Amino acid sequence: MSRGEAGGNRASATRILVAHPSPDLYGSDWQLVETVHGLIEAGHEVLVALPLDGPLVAVLRDTGARVAVMPFTVLRKALLSPKGLSRLGAQSVPEIARLRTIIRASRADAVLTNTVTIPWWPVAASAAGVPVLAHVHEAEDTQRRFIRAGLNAPLLAASRIVANSGAARDALLDVQPRLASRTEVVHNGVAGPERPPEPLRPRQPGDSFRIAMVGRLSPRKGVDVALDAVGLLRRSGVDASLRVCGSVFPGYEWYEEELRERATRPDLDGHVELLGYVRPTWPVLEAADAVVVPSRAEPFGNTAVEAMHAARPLAASRVQGLAEVVTDTVTGLLVPADDAEALADALGALEADPALATRLAEQGKQEAAERFSVAGYRTTMARIVDELLEH
Repeated sequence: MSRGEAGGNRASATRILVAHPSPDLYGSDWQLVETVHGLIEAGHEVLVALPLDGPLVAVLRDTGARVAVMPFTVLRKALLSPKGLSRLGAQSVPEIARLRTIIRASRADAVLTNTVTIPWWPVAASAAGVPVLAHVHEAEDTQRRFIRAGLNAPLLAASRIVANSGAARDALLDVQPRLASRTEVVHNGVAGPERPPEPLRPRQPGDSFRIAMVGRLSPRKGVDVALDAVGLLRRSGVDASLRVCGSVFPGYEWYEEELRERATRPDLDGHVELLGYVRPTWPVLEAADAVVVPSRAEPFGNTAVEAMHAARPLAASRVQGLAEVVTDTVTGLLVPADDAEALADALGALEADPALATRLAEQGKQEAAERFSVAGYRTTMARIVDELLEH
């Protein structure tokens, strides 16, 4: 890529090359879109490298960014083992050399890498003499320590690091403490609906209690916990139902099969809908009386903020970034992760106390607008990139 090819009439603009591991449209993907918006609004020229074609490409091009699809390594769970890391290391030298050539040919003034799952981009950018901003969206703390240290080792090549929560920062610094002075927390900016949300409906006697969840179908998201909690609610006499927005994470098709089997059991049969990928999710959220985010691990929790934007009462796991996003009994109810009984109790409290549900919904909506605004996020990310370029 030459500057003329990529930059058009903006040859004088500062060029930022962004590397991202996925062409999909989920949490970190939408956050990338907001980052790109912020950079372009600040006057930068943005090129985005993706490993595959997909729905994200068109969304990025609509922002004004250029997009190139090219092969590069993306870490998958199969590589997070001693043998996997050894194999990854053996493949690193030719890939770093190839990416360094791409970075130099792009004539980028800075490189931004989005997530730790594309390990060789920070190293290649450093080798090319280009400053690197790494955006960390992970708070992995379940793997063995030496594997987590290896996973995050490429970030030692980064000039600056942004973590999307204190949980993500702490997980990183636990295994790579030398990065402390380069790392800062910037909470995600999450867009709300285009129009003000409909108020929470006043439920009448005999109305069902409608629960919504947004998230990919994977064990980390705790969809099974949500189903079990709704089953417990129904067995306690509450006419509860659940709608889940999200497609299966590749490699977890077995999990979707288990969820569908669970949904056919007598306590849930006919009261659970697995809707697949839904965008926008606002109609589903607005139709709900409550929203659940039952993740077993969650570095931030965009879907919790979306529930707050939608002015719907929220029950979420007290885990990692969710404990930063949701203030217990103020903007939602927090429960222990992987605890269907506790989640059912929280949902039961929201069902039984409309005043509590309304108060949490209203306070959550205000908090989302104040703490997680898109405008503030875009400005902050552009500032950090500008500081990176100045040094």
